[in-house]
Parts: sequence; C-alpha cells; structure tokens
Amino acid sequence: MIIITAKQTIKEDMIETYQKLAEELVTLSRQEEGCVFYYSSRSMEEKNVFMFVENWKDQDAIDAHGKTEHFTRIVPQFAELFAAEEIVTKYEVVK
Repeated sequence: MIIITAKQTIKEDMIETYQKLAEELVTLSRQEEGCVFYYSSRSMEEKNVFMFVENWKDQDAIDAHGKTEHFTRIVPQFAELFAAEEIVTKYEVVK
C-alpha cells in the first residue's frame, strides 16, 4: 500500500472555494477501485493550511486516479488558490 500526503496553504480569500473543490474530490476519489482511504484535513493551528491524506492499494491505483475526470478537472484548479508551494510526499506502508 502507498500513502500520499499533499500539504496545501490556501489564500485566505479562497478557502471556501478550495473546500468545495476538495469535498468533491474526496467524495469521488473514495469511490475509486484501489482507494483504501482519502481525507481532506485542516490544520488546527493555521486555518488556511490543509492536507490530503490518501491511502492507495498500489501504484496502478494511483496512476488510474491521476487519469480520472474528477482529478484532471479539479486538481489544476487548486494551483490558483495556493498561497505557497504544495508539498506532496509519498510513503510506502512497511508494516
């Protein structure tokens, strides 16, 4: 299994827009084959910092996710909402 985190700092005036897009992305991604879990989280200290935490069965599931209609439509819209560079990290589940 593979876990991906994507930390995103959002412009203060774009938080509502971001949350609507994130909610749609989460809902649709959870329905994909190979998705173990998919969450959007908000920092308790910095209200404009969010993190996606995703768990996928394997790399094939991640590749398929990246080609879905919802991913290719929603994810590019996030870039204009960022106040800082997105930080994406991939982890292999070892135990």
